[in-house]
Amino acid sequence: MDSIRSPLAATTLQPAALPAPTPAAAAWGAFVALVRKDIVLYLGNRRALVMGLLAPIVIAAFFGSLFDSKHAAPSRIPVAITDLDGSALSKGLLAALRADPTITLTELPEAEAAQAVVAGQQRAAIVLPAGLGESAPGALFGANARPVITLRHDPSQAMVLPVVNGLLAQHLMAQVGQATFGGGTPGASGGSDWLARMRRDLRANTSLPADRRHDLQAMFDSVAKVQQVPPPADAASAAAGAAAAASAGGGFSLPFSTREIAATGRTGDDYNSYAHSFAGMGVQFILFLGIEFGVGLLLMRRQGLWQRLRAAPISRSLLLGSRIASASIIAFGLMLAIFAVAIAAFGVRIQGSVIGFAGIVVAFSLLTASFGLLIAAIGKTPEATRGLAIFATLVMVMLGGAWVPSFLFPGWLQTLSLAVPTRWAVDGLDAMTWRGQGLDAAVAPIGVMLAFATAFTALAIWRFDWQEG
Repeated sequence: MDSIRSPLAATTLQPAALPAPTPAAAAWGAFVALVRKDIVLYLGNRRALVMGLLAPIVIAAFFGSLFDSKHAAPSRIPVAITDLDGSALSKGLLAALRADPTITLTELPEAEAAQAVVAGQQRAAIVLPAGLGESAPGALFGANARPVITLRHDPSQAMVLPVVNGLLAQHLMAQVGQATFGGGTPGASGGSDWLARMRRDLRANTSLPADRRHDLQAMFDSVAKVQQVPPPADAASAAAGAAAAASAGGGFSLPFSTREIAATGRTGDDYNSYAHSFAGMGVQFILFLGIEFGVGLLLMRRQGLWQRLRAAPISRSLLLGSRIASASIIAFGLMLAIFAVAIAAFGVRIQGSVIGFAGIVVAFSLLTASFGLLIAAIGKTPEATRGLAIFATLVMVMLGGAWVPSFLFPGWLQTLSLAVPTRWAVDGLDAMTWRGQGLDAAVAPIGVMLAFATAFTALAIWRFDWQEG
């Protein structure tokens, strides 16, 4: 039977001869068809089109609003202060700093203020020493030693230190000028008593050259005459008077000096800026891993792999849970590898709780996997989902403070960013590395990220579509 062949099998149909197109025409037709196909697909995918327009607009508006000095008021810098002096001058300085729109001043005990800076709750802590009101006016003229104001600052925010130093110089000079040239009370004594005491101290000060003592004595005589004139209307006028006197009398020096202490987790440890950088970039790029995880799920669905797996006696939760577990393990390993490089090559140290650091990394790894699963559940096609996921990730990274430090945000945005899980991830990693916080500081970031991971997973399992629509 096999040897019998149909006559039709040997029949060969010859198509009618058609004129072959020229190579140039064929190439042009293929080019036009490909271009038309790409344009039609892109315009037909509304999500990709919207995201392609929305993402650059939102990001540009975000950065523009941070530096818009005309329409957005800058965020106040939280600063703690401890007054160990209690004089009229220090009280006046506190009142002037409290009224300054640049900072938010909080009076705290010295130890509590120092700990608040280490924990990131305050950007700086000022300690006004005892005797400030008595010695600062004389130090203005160089007649006695300058009192030392201790200034602790957050080393991760370099702009805070010069701002607070400038405010101290401005307001303390104004207070000293008011007391000196306005006949005020720089310390517990009145203006006349202070001037008499300065004259006595000047005569007893043998460390000054004779011509310097003579010049200062003449200046004090002039100050006594100035005090007979009604005081200026405000502190700014007094400061201007002090500056004018300085120009005429041979120059003043600042009536105080500062001892600057970088508030890190362990005494003697220097701040390492790479710690925050690796925390922020680690969070960002591991979230990109979550994007690839979600897009991979969509590609598997397109190829029909999920349908075949669903035919097995395996529950939906178990099937998706296995993907979350594998993605979490990969994310955890990558974060540890990133920080291993930071420790080995850049001197980053886990100055806080090692257990807390590990807990934060585990929680963030679960968050990343659940975020990828949510992307796959919400997305329709791999092409559109990738753009949507990148946009969502960039927004979360921006609000988390990985690109721009969160203290530069307006006050309302600092509060709003606490609703974003990446803010807790970055702050938690900072707390366990250079801030040197204990395990208790890791509890809140771990809890918040686990709550987000649980919500993302539950929503993804509910919304996941096993067939591509």
